[in-house]
Amino acid sequence: MLPERRCLECGDVLHGRSDKKFCCDQCRNTYNNRQAGVTFSSMRRINRILKRNLTVLNGLNKKGRVTISRDELLKKEFNFSYFTHMATSHQGRTYFYCYDQGYALVDANRVLLVRKREQHP
Repeated sequence: MLPERRCLECGDVLHGRSDKKFCCDQCRNTYNNRQAGVTFSSMRRINRILKRNLTVLNGLNKKGRVTISRDELLKKEFNFSYFTHMATSHQGRTYFYCYDQGYALVDANRVLLVRKREQHP
C-alpha cells in the first residue's frame, strides 16, 4: 500500500490523480506565492527605485535635453546606482538610461539629461 499523499500547503490528504500536489487552487497559489516571494520582493524593490528615477528624470527633463546640478537630482532622491542600460556616444561620453530618459555626468557637479529618440524599424 502506498503512503497517503498530502497537500504541500495545508497537509490535507489528497484524493484523485497520483501526481496531484495540492488539495485546491488556493493552497497551490499560496504555496507558489510564498516560494516566489523572496525573488519577487527584490525585483519589486529595484523596480520601485527605477520608477522613482524615471519620474525624477521626466519631471526635470521636459524639453528632451537639459543640464542640471547633481545636487538637484540627489534632493529628489535620485539613485545613481540604478539604471536600465548604458550607451556611449560617438564622442565617447557614457549615458546611463532609465528606460527612455538618460543622463551623462558633465563634471563633478553637473549632469546632462537627455531623452532617447524612438527608433522605428
